[in-house]
Amino acid sequence: MSLMRVGLVDFTRGIDPDLMQSVADALNIQVTRDLPQFWPVQATVQYLPNAEKIPSGVWPVKLVESLPPNEGGFHLDRHNQPYAEIVATTDASWSIDASHETIEMLIDPNGNRMQSSVAIDIVGDGLQDGSGQFNYLVEACDPCEANNYGYDIQGVLVSDFITPHFYDPVETSGTRYSFTGALTKPREVLPGGYISFVNEQTDEWQQILYLSSPPKLKTLGPTKDSEKSMRRWIDNEMQTHHRDEVRASIRSMSPARAEDLRDRRMRLDEIAMVRAKGT
Repeated sequence: MSLMRVGLVDFTRGIDPDLMQSVADALNIQVTRDLPQFWPVQATVQYLPNAEKIPSGVWPVKLVESLPPNEGGFHLDRHNQPYAEIVATTDASWSIDASHETIEMLIDPNGNRMQSSVAIDIVGDGLQDGSGQFNYLVEACDPCEANNYGYDIQGVLVSDFITPHFYDPVETSGTRYSFTGALTKPREVLPGGYISFVNEQTDEWQQILYLSSPPKLKTLGPTKDSEKSMRRWIDNEMQTHHRDEVRASIRSMSPARAEDLRDRRMRLDEIAMVRAKGT
C-alpha cells in the first residue's frame, strides 16, 4: 500500500502558524492512529508553511477566505489529483472541515466510490430500512458531520467518520458504525448530516438531508456525462443550495467550546516548552 501525503496550507496568510501546526499534528494522529483501524489507508498530514511551494505528490488542503459561488470543498486538478479548499473561520472550527475533507479524500481520492446496501426511507421524524437497494456514495463524514459529533485530539476538533460496517445489511451488537460510536446502526443519518445515493428503481441521484427536522428527500436527477467526480458534483450541489443552512446547523461552534479547546492547546504548548527546557 502506497503512502498518501496530505499538506495543510494557509492561503489566507492570516492564520497563526502555531494553530496551523497544531491542526496538522492532530490530523496526522487521526489518519495514522484512528482511520487505519477501520479503513485500509496509509497516510501522513503535515503543515506546509509556504503556500508558494507544494511538494510533488502532496494532496493539499487549502485554507481560503471564501469558496467560489456554487463550488464545494472537494476538487480534482487538471491531472485528476485530489485537493480540497475550506473556509478559514475565526473560531477555528475550520479544523473539523479540514478533518472531514482529509478523511474523505483518503478513503476515496477520485470521489466516485459507491457501496450497495439496503435502501432507507423517511418515516416520521427519522429513517428506517426500506425494501429496495441503493448505491450509496461513500462520503465518510457526511452522515455524522455536525460539530457536536466531532472529537478532540490535543485541543483540536476533528470529524467523526463512518466505518465500513455502516453499509452492513443488518445491525449487529457490539459493532461500531462510526469511530466515536455516535452512529448506532447501519445507514443512520444524524441531525446536521446527509447521505447521497442512486435510487436504482429510477436511476436518479437522491439525497436524504437531515439539516432540519424532519429529514427531507431531495432528487438531484441523473448525472451529467461530463461529470468526472460524483462527490465534487454533490459538494457543489450542497454549496449551491444549502450553504447557509449547513453553516448555521452544523458548523457553528459555541464560544465556550472554542475557549475550552484553545485552553487545552495552550496547556499542551506550555508542557512542550517545559519539556524542551529539560532536555
